[in-house]
Amino acid sequence: MANKSLFSSFVGRQQPQADTRNEAGGPAYRFSTKHALAQYAVTGCLNSTFYASATAQLAQVLKLAAAADAEFVAKTALYCRTRGYMKDMPALLCATLAARDGALLARVFDRVIDDGKMLRNFVQIVRSGVLGRKSLGSAPKRLVQRWFEQRDDTQVFRAAVGQSPSLADVIKMVHPRPADAAREALYGWLIDRPHNADALPPLVRQFEAFKRGHSKVAPDVPFQMLTALPLGRAAWQSIAGQAPWQMTRMNLNTFARHGVFDDQVLTRQITNRLRDPHKVRRARCFPYQLLTAYHSADKAVPAAVRDALQDAMEVATENVPAIQGRVFVCPDVSGSMQSAVTGNRPGATTQTRCIDVAALVAAAVLRTNRDAEVLAFSDHVVPCELNARDSVMTNARKLASLPSGGTNCSAPLRHLNAQRTEGDLVLFVSDNMSWVDRQGGGRSTATMQEWEKFRSRNPRARLVCLDVQPYVSTQAAEREDIMNIGGFSDVVFEIIAAFAAGELSPEHWVGLIEKIEL
Repeated sequence: MANKSLFSSFVGRQQPQADTRNEAGGPAYRFSTKHALAQYAVTGCLNSTFYASATAQLAQVLKLAAAADAEFVAKTALYCRTRGYMKDMPALLCATLAARDGALLARVFDRVIDDGKMLRNFVQIVRSGVLGRKSLGSAPKRLVQRWFEQRDDTQVFRAAVGQSPSLADVIKMVHPRPADAAREALYGWLIDRPHNADALPPLVRQFEAFKRGHSKVAPDVPFQMLTALPLGRAAWQSIAGQAPWQMTRMNLNTFARHGVFDDQVLTRQITNRLRDPHKVRRARCFPYQLLTAYHSADKAVPAAVRDALQDAMEVATENVPAIQGRVFVCPDVSGSMQSAVTGNRPGATTQTRCIDVAALVAAAVLRTNRDAEVLAFSDHVVPCELNARDSVMTNARKLASLPSGGTNCSAPLRHLNAQRTEGDLVLFVSDNMSWVDRQGGGRSTATMQEWEKFRSRNPRARLVCLDVQPYVSTQAAEREDIMNIGGFSDVVFEIIAAFAAGELSPEHWVGLIEKIEL
């Protein structure tokens, strides 16, 4: 008899042979160039991850961007900024276009480089020399000048936070032409050159008066402009009273330290601001950022304010689909998922781990689909009892606290197959670094083999693999019943819903990016 380990029969259609090894050494399927670029664009933050250094990530992105056609690079930059809410990656992709296709860059520049942070990122990357140049060049310089021309005085002034380069550095590089006396004075003030103080825009004059102690009313300026000033409790309460939504979310502990919550009326105002559905949506906040704020809030932050973060989470995850049929959500709780979701960077590493994001997605799906079953896994399926009526925050915390181990992506499917379970959608949230179930000389991954068994009983079932890390392989090959997607924003829920309803083309996620109008 021939060797059964080599010639064993398999269930279902002919499966594609695994064509690569993932970073953990397990067999995997390599993404296409376009898919890999999209994956890096929506999950890569150019910081070191569990399996890859920041330098390796950058090299991979540049390689993928060079291999993809310039139009797809432009569309990916648009997608990861406007729908993925990323910062570094869209700026990097625009910088590659600056050296490759200036006309395409001009068509997407205003929509991608849409605030001061993005402008500084773009200028920093172009001038770094990494892309083969140390200066902006004439075409990018005109685009940066246009950026200034399209903004009013207040917008330019409020963008003047951050360093390396600062907005003043950018002004010195591109020499934007002032349209009137107020703008001329503003540019002079920003770059510390002689200027007409009486011609400064009103907000700048308010800020100067506040700095000098001539006014006790905090001006409506970015938080970073005020933190270095010697401020009393009244000033901090004034700042908190008019702080925008994102600033409020990020500085709750700071507000508590400076007595902001001693004012009950102001506390109610902040609470209502945080839970305001319109403000939550407009802030383009990642759901995991709310989870981070909730976990980070110390005991000095009032319970009502912490509860408002839970209310905001319900808004931030409102795009979670209500899916017809039986749904299984499989969050990966293995060791590699304990790493920071946006990678490690000295002094700036987020407290939120990949496992927190996986748990959050699972809890959000359970919240909308009360009959869904959550199958957390590492080496095997990890038992966990969840109440669908609990908040997203509560269930996410339970899942993230489960014991970890190695990565075995096929474990949930093997568990379902052992019970001959019927189902309609299986959703994995993982980094796809499966290695416990690697097969010696097998045709395909263990995940693909188990999926075929599951689908032989459930011919209309669909599999979604949501990846939260920037790697170039998957455990389940893309086809009409399998979608691979990446990202942290709530837009992934919309795409999962469309896929579950059979509304996406065979290209799935990459197809959506390719349909973007330039």
